[in-house]
Amino acid sequence: MSDGTTRATDANEAAPDEGNAMASEVDTGSVADRSGEPSSDPGSAQPAPPTAVIGGGHPAVAGPAIHAPQPSRKARVVVRKVGPWSVLKFSLLFYLCVMLVVLLAGTMLYLVLDALGTIDAAVELAVNLSVVEAGFAVDGNWLFWRALSVGLIGVVLWSLVNVFVIFLYNLISDVVGGIEVTLGEKRSRRG
Repeated sequence: MSDGTTRATDANEAAPDEGNAMASEVDTGSVADRSGEPSSDPGSAQPAPPTAVIGGGHPAVAGPAIHAPQPSRKARVVVRKVGPWSVLKFSLLFYLCVMLVVLLAGTMLYLVLDALGTIDAAVELAVNLSVVEAGFAVDGNWLFWRALSVGLIGVVLWSLVNVFVIFLYNLISDVVGGIEVTLGEKRSRRG
């Protein structure tokens, strides 16, 4: 077009009575600076935001379209079977991580208490109360290896307990149909 106006091509701006015919025009011919007033120097001026002429000829500033929030979708699923192999892998990794965290925390606590002299004072108190014999000493290395052994046995034991529970769940779900779970989609607001 020669007068500086262009037709909008968005089908959402079409008038409802005209179907897909274009009903809006965008005016891009004016130049304005940041204050909104026309500039005399076209090289240093910023273009004004485009305005749309909608339906009855009323101009509107074009911007991001704000859509009404759509309702979230929900789906109901039934968990009928759970794979014992996947439960075993997950349980082994989970309980191994828990064991390492507890072992690391226990080791750090032991080192701090040993540096403060609390362990020696507790041993001296136990000797004075005749709970232990004179010459008793706490060996941190022995404690660490025993805690590691007990932790590894616990990892294997509790992982096998989880697999046993999954076998029971699979048997029971054959009878009652499983657990029904409702999944929902979280919609993000854009605008």
